[in-house]
Amino acid sequence: MSLVTTESLKTELEIFDIPYQDDSVLDKMVEQCICNRLQAQEILHEWVAYSATKQGVKLTTDTLEQFEHEVTGPQILICITNYLLNIIKAEEEEEDLLDSYSTPAKGSQKRPLTTPERPHSKRTAALMASPSILLSPASFSPNATPSQKYSQRGGKGEVVATFGAVQGTRWVGRKDPGAGVQVEILEGPEDSLNSSYKYMFQRLRDVRNVLTEKIEELGEGLRTHFSIEEFSPVSLPAQDSITVLGQICCDSNGKLNAQSVLLEAGPEQGGQQVPVDLSELKEYSLFPGQVVVMEGMNTTGRKLVASKFYEAVPLPFYSSDMKMETDEEPLNVLVACGPYAPSDSLTFDPLVDLINVIVRDRPDVCLLLGPFVDSKHEQIEKAQVTETFENIFTRCIESIVDGTRSVGCQLVFVPSQRDIHHHFIYPQPPFSLPHPSKEQTQRVTLVPDPCTLLIDGVTIGLTSTDILIHMGAEEISCGTGSDKFSRILKHMLTQRSYYPLYPPADEVNMDYEKFQSFGQMPLTPDILVVPSEMRYFVKDVVGCVCVNPGRLTKGQVGGTYGRLLIQRSPQSEDGKRVSPCLTAQVVKI
Repeated sequence: MSLVTTESLKTELEIFDIPYQDDSVLDKMVEQCICNRLQAQEILHEWVAYSATKQGVKLTTDTLEQFEHEVTGPQILICITNYLLNIIKAEEEEEDLLDSYSTPAKGSQKRPLTTPERPHSKRTAALMASPSILLSPASFSPNATPSQKYSQRGGKGEVVATFGAVQGTRWVGRKDPGAGVQVEILEGPEDSLNSSYKYMFQRLRDVRNVLTEKIEELGEGLRTHFSIEEFSPVSLPAQDSITVLGQICCDSNGKLNAQSVLLEAGPEQGGQQVPVDLSELKEYSLFPGQVVVMEGMNTTGRKLVASKFYEAVPLPFYSSDMKMETDEEPLNVLVACGPYAPSDSLTFDPLVDLINVIVRDRPDVCLLLGPFVDSKHEQIEKAQVTETFENIFTRCIESIVDGTRSVGCQLVFVPSQRDIHHHFIYPQPPFSLPHPSKEQTQRVTLVPDPCTLLIDGVTIGLTSTDILIHMGAEEISCGTGSDKFSRILKHMLTQRSYYPLYPPADEVNMDYEKFQSFGQMPLTPDILVVPSEMRYFVKDVVGCVCVNPGRLTKGQVGGTYGRLLIQRSPQSEDGKRVSPCLTAQVVKI
C-alpha cells in the first residue's frame, strides 16, 4: 500500500476540479487516509459521492470532520470486519487441512468461530448447553435440567462398607447436636495455616533444605527405635555389611520399578545417590520420597545390595488428661467429599439430598471436604456459567448453613485443589467468607488442607488431596500382600506426612516451606479421612481408623458419604489403647 501525500491528493483534486479551502484541508485528508487505510483516489471517490448528496458542499476542515463521521468511520469498521473474516476463513482452511491428516475423533473439537455478521446458526445454538444455569440459594436452579442419571439412581441409603460393632447402632446425634462440642485445629491458631500466603517464590535450595531435614528427622527416629549406632555413607566402598539412611528416588523421569531404585543420602551421609539391588529382600514396599534405612553390601561404592529393610515407625497417639464422664454419649460425625453436583448439571441435587440426610440423622459434626465448585465440571470447563465462582461457592455455604439450622450441628469446611475459586496450592489455606453472619461464626469452622482436628478429645486427620491415587501410581511392592490401600496409608503414618510423595503429582503445586510447617502429622490421628476416586473403605491401619468416604457424586451418578460414632475412651486395665472410633459406615446418597 503506497503512502498518501499532499501532492498526490492535490493531483486528484485537480483532476476532479474540486476547490479546497487551504493546505490544512490536505493535511486533514492525509490523516484520514492513514487512519482508514484509504488511497488518495478512494477518498476522492467517497468525497464526490458525499458532496453530491449534500448539494455540492465546499471542501473545508469542518465539512471533512462531518465526512469522517458519516462515511470514513463506518468504512473502517467494514474493512476491519472483512479483515477478520479473511483471518477466520484462513484458520478454518488450515484446520480442515490438518483434520484431513488426522484420525477422526468422536466429535469435533473445533471451537465455533463467530462474528456479528456471522452468528451461530439455530442448529448450532440448539446443540450447545444453555449458559443460564445458575445455582439458586433456595431452590438450586429450578430452570436447569436435573441430571437424569442421578435422579434414577438405585440403592439410596444402602450401606456399602462397615467397621466395628454396627448391629443395633442408632445413627443419631446427641439430644442437642453441636451443643458443647468443641472443634479445633490441634496445632493451635498461632501454629495453623489460617490465611492465604504468597507462593511461586520457591528456590530449589529451600526445597533441598526441607527434604534434608525430613531425612534427618525420620532417620533419628529410626536410629533410636532400632538402636542403630551410626549410618554409613551410601557410596563408600566397604567389604562388610553397612547400614545406610536415605530417600528413595527413581533413576529417570519414568515410573519407579525394582531396577530403577536409587537411594539418595542426606548431606551428613555424603549427599550422593547409589543404585539399590532389591533381589535379596523377601518383602518391601517403596515409593519415591520415602525415607528408609537399609542394611547391605556395597563393595564397589557403585551399587548397594540390600539385605535388610527397616520400616519407619508412626508417632504416638493423642493422650488427654481430661476425665471421661461415665454417661457421656458418643458423637455422630458425618463425612462427605465433593463434587456436590453431577457432571452434567449444576443443580446440586446431591447436596440437597445430603442436607436432608443431616436433618434426618442430626449428626453432631459434619466434615465437608471440597471441591464445592469443581474445576473439572463440564459446564465450568466450557465456561457455561453466568455467575462468578465465588458467588456459587457462597450460595453453597449459605444453603448448607441455612438448611441445617434446625439441627444446630458444627460444620467443618475443607478446601480442595479442584475448587476453582480458591488457591490451588498445597498446603491449601482455608476458605474465607466475605461477611460471615453470627450463626456462621458460631457453627462454621474453616480449616486448611491438610489439617488435624481435635473434636472432644478425639483427633481426626483430614486431607482432600487424592493421595491414594497419586501414591498408588508410584508405589512398588513385593511379598507384602495385595492390600495396596493399607500399604499406602501405613506409609503416610510411618512417614508422618499427609503427602510423603516426592516429586509430587503434576496436579499438586507444592510449597515446600509451608509444607514443612503445615503438611506434617503432629501425631498419629485416631481417625484419618482420605477421600479418593478409588473405591470407598474403612480400615484399621496400625491402630488408626482410615476412612475413604468416596465422593458424593461420581460423574453423572450418585456416590457415597461416611458416618462415624466416636467417643473418647480411657486406657484399658492392661494399658492397651482402645480406638475411639466405635463404629463406621459408608452409605450411598
